Amino acid sequence: MPAAMKIAVAGATGRVGRHVVEILEVRGHQVVPIARSVGVDVITAEGLAAALDGVEAVVDCATSPSPEEQPATAFFTTAAENLQQVGSRAGVRCIVVVSIIGIDRSTAGYGAAKRAHERAALAGPVPARILRAAQFHELVPQLMEWGRQNGTVYVPRMRTQLVAARTVAEALADLATAPEPAGTSEATFPEIAGPREENLAAMASLYASQLADPVEVREVSSPDDPQTPIYEDGGLLPGPDATLAGPTFEEWLRETG
Repeated sequence: MPAAMKIAVAGATGRVGRHVVEILEVRGHQVVPIARSVGVDVITAEGLAAALDGVEAVVDCATSPSPEEQPATAFFTTAAENLQQVGSRAGVRCIVVVSIIGIDRSTAGYGAAKRAHERAALAGPVPARILRAAQFHELVPQLMEWGRQNGTVYVPRMRTQLVAARTVAEALADLATAPEPAGTSEATFPEIAGPREENLAAMASLYASQLADPVEVREVSSPDDPQTPIYEDGGLLPGPDATLAGPTFEEWLRETG
């Protein structure tokens, strides 16, 4: 087991960050949460210098409040630049960033914003390690809520290999405590995904059934959306060297009740 470290987690109260905090603490590390709710803001940098004092590694799980490309890009690049600059002055040795499988093909939308996030993280003085993950199990109910209209849920036609947020958090904790830096070229970005390919609409129907929600789930294709080919032709699926880890979406549903 790696020696105990002082590690900051940006987005510490979020979907992935809260799991990263718990996992690192269970492993015996000192965790510094970074979130506006605890007085630390990655955008304004308020409280950031004090939070990163003595920190050896940062896990960046902070997420944009908007899924739209322009505000999301502004959020991610500002956060990355602040973590890099303030982290460098504090002596941080590495920053670990969670990203998304397949975004190397993204030219618009949230995927393009995350590509900008990767570039900003890699451009700073502190070595960055990028983990690309498949879509989270937890994304399914969110997409259903966004697409709900009058008793029908519309979800994009999507091939994906859904993975649990906690599974991704475990991989992020491993990267943050790894003794040697991971490769920083796009060809060597590690990937993590669930154990098998899933269809988003089928998983949404399964989720509705679990909740006894009588909603009808409809799969839609948007030819005007530049992301559609990526969604539909397997562009979100992991490569052959990806780490595949459970639970499956169905197992996760049973575990979470």
